[in-house]
Amino acid sequence: MSRRAPLLIVTALALSGLAGCVTAASQPDDRVLGAPENAVYRGVQTRLLEQDLVNFIVAMEGAEDQRDPIAYARCAAAQYALIRGYGFARHVRTNVTEQGGLWRADAVYTVSPALPRGFRTIDAEVTVADCTEQGIPTV
Repeated sequence: MSRRAPLLIVTALALSGLAGCVTAASQPDDRVLGAPENAVYRGVQTRLLEQDLVNFIVAMEGAEDQRDPIAYARCAAAQYALIRGYGFARHVRTNVTEQGGLWRADAVYTVSPALPRGFRTIDAEVTVADCTEQGIPTV
């Protein structure tokens, strides 16, 4: 064993211990933002793609950045889950576009009665309450 091997082992062990301290960066739709002051919500289009897979297309004006229409879509997904009698949703994907001040988010979520597997899950009841508090429409 070379003289560097013990140092490499100690360094690797130290770094692996630190790896547990690192938290993942939040995604833009992982939190509900407050409604922008000049926001005008233009509505939600909902399409059922499969039994538990739903597409939400939302439009708004006055968004500060892409996080605002993402939050709007998330609020719509949470309310939709509750309307269907489900308690949870899981984010699949969201595409955001902006043209002439009109922001659109095209989002897909799964809805389910039990907590789905995955990292990007939302508790529908808690999310709808947060959306109401923040002034973001749900449907």
